Amino acid sequence: MKLNTLLIAAVACIGALVSAEQTFAEGATKEKKAKGGKFADLSVAELQAAVKEGKVTVIDANAGASYKKAHVPGAIHWAAVKSDLASALPKDKDALIVAYCGGPKCGAWMRPAMAAKKLGYTNIKHMKVGISGWKEAKAEVESGDKATKKDA
Repeated sequence: MKLNTLLIAAVACIGALVSAEQTFAEGATKEKKAKGGKFADLSVAELQAAVKEGKVTVIDANAGASYKKAHVPGAIHWAAVKSDLASALPKDKDALIVAYCGGPKCGAWMRPAMAAKKLGYTNIKHMKVGISGWKEAKAEVESGDKATKKDA
């Protein structure tokens, strides 16, 4: 009898833990979607046009090796500027800033986007397809690590 009571209690505890974990995971997913929803998506064509016109600051949130291999022309590397992002961004808080990372499933772009938002920037967007989508679109890429600051 005691064994049955313990077994039932153990099963109930496991069920409660699984339910709590699922609720937590759903909450985290909703929070991520809510944060992600604050920044509009920009297509490759739209970003190409903005880069060509010189009317955008692009932030690459990929790892250093990926950035050195290929990035959007003129993109600044997040790792190189994150400690002093304000000096790498334009003075105009309404200027277009676009963050990206590896591809549609990558979330690293949120760090520079949120950092720019904290600095007061209001026109922050996201290129969801990332560098993989940029390259698939046969868009021009730049390589090396020379692009670390926005030219004034």
